[in-house]
Amino acid sequence: MSTHETQRYDRRLTRSTLALILAGGRGSRLRQLTLWRAKPAVPFGGKFRIIDFPLSNCLNSGIRMIGVLTQYKAHSLIQHIQNGWSFLRGEFKEFIELLPAQQRIQDSWYSGTADAVYQNLDIIRTHKPDYVLILAGDHVYKMDYGPMIAQHVDSGADMTVGCIEVPLEEAKAFGVLSVDIDGRVTEFREKPAEPQSMPGEEDKALASMGIYIFNTAFLYEQLIKDADSTSSTHDFGHDIIPQLIKKYRVFSYPYRDAHLGQSAYWRDVGTVDAFWQANLELIGVLPELNLYDEQWPIWTYQEQLPPAKFIFDDDDRRGMALDSMVSGGCVISGATVRHSLLFSDVRVNSYAVLKDVVALPNVQIGRNCRITKAVIDKWCDLPDGTVIGEDPEQDAERFYVSPGGVVLVTPEMLGQQFHHVR
Repeated sequence: MSTHETQRYDRRLTRSTLALILAGGRGSRLRQLTLWRAKPAVPFGGKFRIIDFPLSNCLNSGIRMIGVLTQYKAHSLIQHIQNGWSFLRGEFKEFIELLPAQQRIQDSWYSGTADAVYQNLDIIRTHKPDYVLILAGDHVYKMDYGPMIAQHVDSGADMTVGCIEVPLEEAKAFGVLSVDIDGRVTEFREKPAEPQSMPGEEDKALASMGIYIFNTAFLYEQLIKDADSTSSTHDFGHDIIPQLIKKYRVFSYPYRDAHLGQSAYWRDVGTVDAFWQANLELIGVLPELNLYDEQWPIWTYQEQLPPAKFIFDDDDRRGMALDSMVSGGCVISGATVRHSLLFSDVRVNSYAVLKDVVALPNVQIGRNCRITKAVIDKWCDLPDGTVIGEDPEQDAERFYVSPGGVVLVTPEMLGQQFHHVR
């Protein structure tokens, strides 16, 4: 088929696909960043939240039937989706539905990823999709799901697993797929001590992205069977996939950058170190994740904010940001910001110096502060003269210091009790 015919074919398939985004997890490895919010609601990239990436991928792929499954401390996540994602038209069979844990089928909350989908089977049936695309709501990447769904249909698969190539040593942290020469999955292991390499690539392994495509009737059948199993933990990775491999056609879909011919950008920003690094990667000259891509925009809730402002130009008091990203509403008042990312409504006051800092929205930095290699959570108000990132032992007495030396600061650590939605 020509490129145009392929795109039309892909879009026809995406229009009959229901996407379910699993957004109920706490993300405890992010420590206090998820004290008051679910991981998908964590701010990312200066103006977005993590959930915006899978939602934007669905929208840009032509998927217009979307359900978001929530559970842990979901208020800010629900509020964000209601504020920023309510523009789809139900009369055209377009929607983003919020599906909180509500004991629809049994007297328990979501007990695993598979159970979360199982407990919404009655809702899924009302939409009558041909295919169900299951996504994690806590990963950062840009992906057209159309080609993956097309491969799933063309291969006659019962289930397809999206995966990326990772160095063999890093694969221990993922679910790892073993595949044959045709890409059919022969084995799946969660976080194996000795991952198996890819065919022909001895130093790489195929890691699951937490993206699954099912034929709808097949999904119903397998979820009901799993729900009846007393030995199951009701999780796709631990239970469903290993069982299906034995009897059914389960295929891999390696996600690759078509232009570079290599594994595409995908980040699990599940630790403080990974979160800090992924944010600061965005300020590079040519970052792997291009937020300025007009062909694949990342949609989000847009606050009405004034432009960023830089004030004072005295020799010892100059408001400036170098090699940084600064969002709307920020005021850099006689301070110096280097290699940092400031979210919206951050105020940095005179004589303060920031370096390698990720400051989330509504942060206040007092005068004469020196902040280095830190993540500052929303609504933190750092007093004048605060020093962070120069003495690890002193930092550890007040804040969380990651294995990589990133200092995480939250209002509670500063003795500031805020009741704002996070």
